[in-house]
Amino acid sequence: MKRHQAPSDRYQESTSGRSPGDSLNEAASEHHDVSRRSVLRGAGAASAGIGLGVTTTPATAAQHASRPSAAAPPRQGKTMIGVPFERRSTVRVAMIGLGNRGAAMLDLYLAVPGVAVVALCDPVKAKAERAAAKVAAAGQPAPAVYVHGEDDYAQLLQRGDVDFAHVATPWDSHFEIAKSALLNGVHVGVECPLALQLDQLWELVDLSERTRRHCVQLENCCYGRNEMRVLRMAHAGKFGDLLHGAGAYNHDLRAMMFDPAYYEGPWRRLWHTRLRGDLYPNHGFGPVANYMDLNRGDRAVSIVSVGTPSLGLAQYRAAHMPAGDPSWKETYIGSDRTISLVETAKGRVIRLEHDVSTPHPYSRINSLAGTKGLFEDYPERIYLESDHHDDAWGDFSTYAEWDHWLWKEHAHPPGTHGGMDYMLVFRLTQCMRLGLVPDFDVYDAATWTAPVPLSHLSIKQRGLPQEIPDFTRGEWKKPRPGMDSAKPAEA
Repeated sequence: MKRHQAPSDRYQESTSGRSPGDSLNEAASEHHDVSRRSVLRGAGAASAGIGLGVTTTPATAAQHASRPSAAAPPRQGKTMIGVPFERRSTVRVAMIGLGNRGAAMLDLYLAVPGVAVVALCDPVKAKAERAAAKVAAAGQPAPAVYVHGEDDYAQLLQRGDVDFAHVATPWDSHFEIAKSALLNGVHVGVECPLALQLDQLWELVDLSERTRRHCVQLENCCYGRNEMRVLRMAHAGKFGDLLHGAGAYNHDLRAMMFDPAYYEGPWRRLWHTRLRGDLYPNHGFGPVANYMDLNRGDRAVSIVSVGTPSLGLAQYRAAHMPAGDPSWKETYIGSDRTISLVETAKGRVIRLEHDVSTPHPYSRINSLAGTKGLFEDYPERIYLESDHHDDAWGDFSTYAEWDHWLWKEHAHPPGTHGGMDYMLVFRLTQCMRLGLVPDFDVYDAATWTAPVPLSHLSIKQRGLPQEIPDFTRGEWKKPRPGMDSAKPAEA
């Protein structure tokens, strides 16, 4: 796979059978006739520095972005909405990808009672060995280790003793690994984004419904303390009728993207040579989608995106990288900052931003406003008409009574990102042990990821609106529980 090849940015008509006149270059898809054999043998050999293999090269992501038609493809199985996990006393977990993210998340699985890490996979043998030593040090049996090439995850997923696979690999491998997990009867959670093409998102929705296995986006920011407090306040009507919100991933990653030891390859920087849109919408979109009950009484219907010129990475390279460095062969097309507006069926507006190429303090924005007041994060502040006056912000810390029960029980959780990673692992594995419905599902995962290809297309078309598919196929109209969960009775 040629990782430094400049991608073609042409758009073609779709041959997937999903309204070709409305599509924006979907690849010919076999997702109505997926076979276990094709998945297990299909992962191509990727270059050693990039990560686990895929059948589609990253360069084709721009080509395969697709405008959905108004009508969803025919359902191949029953909905996964409201479907609980099978109850089990121990959750047997496999970790696929053991780089920076995977290694950190492994620590949290080992910290949660009722979880056994039974298998590990990474093409870099030293990483897998270090992870296996952690498992042994935690007092668990030695896990099986899969290190024989980019597609060895396929062998792992055939084991038969894995309940849940956590995928923490480079983005271009997410779809194929999730697909393989589902076809092998394994529930799967994928780090952001779920996939990079709309036809891939639809295929994972269809596979989840056909195999009766959950495929979830591991969206840890939804489990942040502030996010969960705002969620409960919104559901209690503290902000009145909701009108608008905003979320972002504004994080200066320039030094890390040019560090070959951090993003090996370096795979993440190369996406800025392939797509122009929002490469990482999930952290901002997920929490606001929860506040507004998207897919639970409302839904995202369209997106409009604009993007700035791409200057930041080239200027950083000029200032910091020596002549002859491989990065000098790269041409960056990804907008330094993308701004998107998502409209919902109820007419609400969500603003999304993405900027990892310029200097600025970290911010996910995380705001919510309604007819009775608003909350804004970074820094956190609140203004409620019932409590505050004279246009002066209030102290959000005084609303701790609205904390979610998870944060009341785990006030000082271990791990990275202020404890939200631990909350994600704890709650996910709790749902699996107790046989509960997950807090979010494949429909949320697909919705939160759809802005990746759609923002790219909107920017290419100078801000033309793009339709967001209804991955629920009409089920969004029915209110149902989500992140604002009730504390379960432990058994």
